[in-house]
Amino acid sequence: MPPPERAAKKRPPRSRKAGKAGAEAFAAEGADASGQPVIILDHPQLGENIGFAARAMLNCGLVHLRLVAPRAGWPNERAVAAAAGATNVLDAAAVHKEMSAALGDLSRIYVTTARPRDMRKPVMDVRSAAADMVAAVKAGADVGVIFGRERTGLDNEVVSRADVIVEVPLNPEFSSLNLAQAVLLVAYEWRMAMVGIDDEPGERLGGAPGEAVRQEEIAQLFTHLEGALDTAGYFFPPEKAPRMKRNLRTLLLRGGLNAQEVRSLRGVIKALTGVDEDKKKP
Repeated sequence: MPPPERAAKKRPPRSRKAGKAGAEAFAAEGADASGQPVIILDHPQLGENIGFAARAMLNCGLVHLRLVAPRAGWPNERAVAAAAGATNVLDAAAVHKEMSAALGDLSRIYVTTARPRDMRKPVMDVRSAAADMVAAVKAGADVGVIFGRERTGLDNEVVSRADVIVEVPLNPEFSSLNLAQAVLLVAYEWRMAMVGIDDEPGERLGGAPGEAVRQEEIAQLFTHLEGALDTAGYFFPPEKAPRMKRNLRTLLLRGGLNAQEVRSLRGVIKALTGVDEDKKKP
């Protein structure tokens, strides 16, 4: 027999002063927020943590928040109480059922994780990642940063979608952060990089960067490639197929493809197989 539901504790009303200040800060930052990274919370479990994360974001001038399947439902009163005036960030938040929908219009993805992953991807500390985000935005990319759920973090499928893994070099004996702390660290380093960075990164690719590729275009490339390889019997034995597909995704993302390069690769697959995935769509 399930335990009886407990009524939520009454919370003091948020400060009117904090609310007004938060609204003003949101208006100021939101007026020119097109070049900001999007903060994405994957399956956040507690409304309070979403509110604290929104507060941390607005502290550092970030206003774009996306939620993937929040467990406590949305909108959430506990999130509003915890936001301490950053409610405009919550009001503007986009809610998605699946991660793919939250990433579709973004072109460079960073994931934060506390444990090593068996994937060949660039790994940066949070300060280096922030500088990399600034460079990506200057080059025209739409940037997103994904944070995992409170208890278990991010699963490998989500990590495989990322261009960069972000790690924070904390005490190896006690490196766990709560969700809002992690958001604040990344947001703060982003703000410092925006305010203080003068030098371009030491490494760059020659030639014009080209049009940034959207995540939905990357997903279409993977579908096309995996379908062709599946027809050819590449994914064998079957139990290894998921890992083989993740490795292929990682390999392609590491190349930093632009939109034209993705179209070229799809043309190569079509020429080799005679299959046009776009014509198969209803």
